Amino acid sequence: MGAIRYYSTNRNISEPGFVPFKGLVSFKEALIVGQAPDAGLFMPERIPNISKGELEDLRGRRFFEIAHSVLDKFLYGDIESDHLLKLCKEAFNFQVPIERVYDRKFIMRLDRGPTASFKDFAARMMARLMGALKDQDKILNILVATSGDTGSAVGEAFKGVKGINVFILYPEREVSGRQKKQLDTIGDNVTTLSVDGKFDDCQNLVKMAFQDKDLSSLNLTSANSINIGRILPQMIYYFYSYLEKSEEGEPVIVSVPSGNFGNSLGCEFSRRMGLPVHKLIMAVNENDEFPTYLSTGKYNKLSPSKACISSAMNVGHPSNLARFFELYGGTVDKSGKVHKYPDLNKMKSHLFSTTISDQMTRDTIKRVYENYNVLLEPHGAVGWAGLESYIAQYGDFPLCISLETAHPAKFPEEIKSLLGFEPELPESMKDVDRRQGQPIRIENDYLKLKNFLKKNLENK
Repeated sequence: MGAIRYYSTNRNISEPGFVPFKGLVSFKEALIVGQAPDAGLFMPERIPNISKGELEDLRGRRFFEIAHSVLDKFLYGDIESDHLLKLCKEAFNFQVPIERVYDRKFIMRLDRGPTASFKDFAARMMARLMGALKDQDKILNILVATSGDTGSAVGEAFKGVKGINVFILYPEREVSGRQKKQLDTIGDNVTTLSVDGKFDDCQNLVKMAFQDKDLSSLNLTSANSINIGRILPQMIYYFYSYLEKSEEGEPVIVSVPSGNFGNSLGCEFSRRMGLPVHKLIMAVNENDEFPTYLSTGKYNKLSPSKACISSAMNVGHPSNLARFFELYGGTVDKSGKVHKYPDLNKMKSHLFSTTISDQMTRDTIKRVYENYNVLLEPHGAVGWAGLESYIAQYGDFPLCISLETAHPAKFPEEIKSLLGFEPELPESMKDVDRRQGQPIRIENDYLKLKNFLKKNLENK
């Protein structure tokens, strides 16, 4: 089979004045441009299969080796296999602990990378792929919206990469103090913009910039999970954790704290490749548009999104819902308008989603620490509470893996108020408080962002 090509999730929209993009592009083009010309998200024309034999052959392999085997199936024809192996080894050079809570219920800690967030996995791989595949004589300008962890992971991953500038937009009042310090002090070729608004506002500003023909000469691209280059590396830890803790052929339940749905999508792609995921639990905070949709069959975005202590998940209309709808036969656009509903019954057979309130989140952090001596932060607590909710509703299941997506030390005030102590900083964060840097403050106004970009990039 030849190289996998990518199409737009908006290709079937038929509306007066709307021009859908019906073409196919290479992985390189999808990676570099980030978003389809019609504002849709790129999707692979097929999801390659990994056979039971191939899966078993990976058991006991190192993380970067599993990464290479999985990604090579998607990137065959776009990048040489030996080169990809080298990039995987460089990107995934940190630990992925899988901690037993009780029985065969595990927490996978994705917080050991350079910025102590699961976003490090995708950002580091994406930076290397972009560096390898971009035209060497062209400067790329990455525009990224963050609710906390994406920005710092992307910024650190691309810091110092020649020919690439990074601009990070974050909601001024909805990131923790430590997250803000991380973002504001990256420096070098990374600029942070503190927006007077919410994460959804930051995301909308970024999407408007991508669609603005006046900015087409600036080579803007995305490192948000709207970029397919962010999704593919997020499959790897599902394969890794499964192979570490399962018996041959055994099904697993995976619980993912979910905001913009890119991390959950990595699990869904993995299941479709052949990983035996019995159920994907998409646990959300009080931004409950998706569980409401699964229970009612009607989708309505939340606007404005609700501010919860699991701040990276404060999303009222997840970008990657477009990809989930596509996988199940539907279409929803970036504004939240549903053009065709997906197969709800099929979706519910594979996906479970539940809402976890801030109070439930706090109760979970306290209870899990007191009962099992396992420390969770707010996002990981939402994931664990989602797993508990599923088990309470459908009964126990032998093998369950829940994701911890950020280090508890990123939320010292919350942990101290609940448990009476501040978590110890990981090595990767010990220098953050000593770093210096300030963001550029900007209003929630697209014209202001546009003028800033033109002023700062046109002469570069």
